[in-house]
Order: sequence, then C-alpha cells, then structure tokens
Amino acid sequence: MPNQTAAMLVIGDEILSGRTRDSNMHHLAMALTEHGLVLAEARVVADDHAAIVVGVNALRGAYDHVFTSGGIGPTHDDITAEAVAAAFGVPITQRADAMALLSVHYERQGVPFNEARQRMARIPDGAVLIDNPVSIAPGFSLGNVHVMAGVPRIFEAMLAGVLSGIAHGKPLLSRSLRMLKGEGEIATSFAAFAALYPDLSMGSYPFNTNGAFGTNLVIRGTDADRLDAALLALQALLA
Repeated sequence: MPNQTAAMLVIGDEILSGRTRDSNMHHLAMALTEHGLVLAEARVVADDHAAIVVGVNALRGAYDHVFTSGGIGPTHDDITAEAVAAAFGVPITQRADAMALLSVHYERQGVPFNEARQRMARIPDGAVLIDNPVSIAPGFSLGNVHVMAGVPRIFEAMLAGVLSGIAHGKPLLSRSLRMLKGEGEIATSFAAFAALYPDLSMGSYPFNTNGAFGTNLVIRGTDADRLDAALLALQALLA
C-alpha cells in the first residue's frame, strides 16, 4: 500500500514580502519523511481570504492531508480559520471549549481576555481542536486539513500532536553516490538509469568544493534492499 500524500499551505504576507523566513515547511518535510508520509506539494499565499479558500480546496481534494501554517492569531489579518470554514462551507463560531482554554490561560497570566484574544477561539463547526502546549491557543483539524500556527515553536508542537494521530507509513530512505564529475558529464547515463527504476525517485545535486565541480546522485524509496541494489548498479555503471 503506497504511503499517504500531503501538501502544505503557508499563509502570510510576511513570508511573501521577505520579512519572515519560513522554516515550517522544512520542519514539516523532515517530520513527514520520518513518519512515512509523502510531502508532494507546497504553496505560499497571502493573507487573502479568496486565495486561502482556493488553496485549501485545491490541495484537500488532491492529497490525503493538508497542513497549513499561519493566520490563526488575534489580529485583523489572522483570517485562516474563517477562510477554511468558507472552503468547507460550514459556519464558524467561538467554541466553548476553546474559549475555556484561553480564559483560564489569560486569567493565570493576569492579563485581560479581551475581544482580540477571543478571536482565537473561533473554530469552524465540526473541527477537532489541535493542542497547543506552548501558548494554549488551539489549532484545529477539519476533514483532512490541519490548521496550525505560523510561529515555528508552536507549529512544531502542534504538528507532533497531529502526527500522533496519523498512521505511520514506510519511512522514505535514501542512498547517495558522490561523483567528482559535473552533471553534464553524467546526465544522459543517469537519465537512462533512472528510467529502469520507475519505483524509485532519483535526483542529481551539483556541488563545488575548492573550485572542483562534482555531483551527488541521490536515490530515494521505501525498500532498503531495492535501494541497495540500485546503488550498486549505479556505481557499476558510472565507475
């Protein structure tokens, strides 16, 4: 049975403007690889209601899981929850359980649980809360869409909770062959070789060390024996 597929939707003007460097996609890719899910696509959209709706609907129909980051805070531009509700065609309200979590949290901190902070309790109908052990304000899962914070530390904590409820697939493994030859020298042979192994993913990644050009050839798959056999065959071909 093939591994489940996934996509990521990164949401935020700050990412597209260059003000903030996104690290969540890299963390997600590593976590999904270890968990045995295939991250097949990633998109970045602005804090724009229509763009988020289009992105959510396109991705949730194409992949087993969609992970979003950003746009669930207390400010006016945090509109992800509303957009996800619109994508699914369901109402969104202040959820009693989310309100209770936040109320207790801010009371303990001795700060007002004001109208802005109460916005973080707006959850689409039918969604399941995602625990936030860092700052309490929850994310949520609706269908196959998992909506999480953009702050890396919070995103990572939320993701760990979500993945604990998703069945493991076969971890993606890799083998690599370092060649002290430029890509142009081996591209034709490598392409023909890759065609012999349609069940494996192969990539070529050039490097330059002290002025010397070379290429790392990487083979990826979930069957260790198959990978080892392919690597041996590639070494023999390019020796």
